[in-house]
Amino acid sequence: MNRFPIRANLFDDLFRDASPGFFVRPLHGDALPERIRLDVKESDKAYTVLAELPGVAKDDIHVDIDGGLVTLRAEVKQLDAQREGEGRAERVVRSERYYGTVARSIQLPVDIDDSEASAKYEHGVLTLTLPKRRAPAGQKRVRID
Repeated sequence: MNRFPIRANLFDDLFRDASPGFFVRPLHGDALPERIRLDVKESDKAYTVLAELPGVAKDDIHVDIDGGLVTLRAEVKQLDAQREGEGRAERVVRSERYYGTVARSIQLPVDIDDSEASAKYEHGVLTLTLPKRRAPAGQKRVRID
């Protein structure tokens, strides 16, 4: 039995642990988040959806409601580090800014009254209030001739 642990990336781990800020690698941007993180709460009359969208402008957020299907789309626009350095005697060594679109859809168990739905965006969190569509009053019996 071998007493030493097997490490596939021994040198990578050693250099990363020894001095994480010493080696600077050029980077063209991090990937967008894989999905929008959500919290969904339900009351008797409505659903409340909290969605994390940090760094997104309010005008770049789109919410679509189709029955019980709610779709969130956000266009993330980070400033271009290349353009910031233009005209100077600088070059970009590392850029962690990104650009792209992220979207998420959720299917709620009841239809949403889209005419009463509201949204508020504050401090990187989108809060949706989605009232449940009221069922028709009482049962309707169909007369058979």
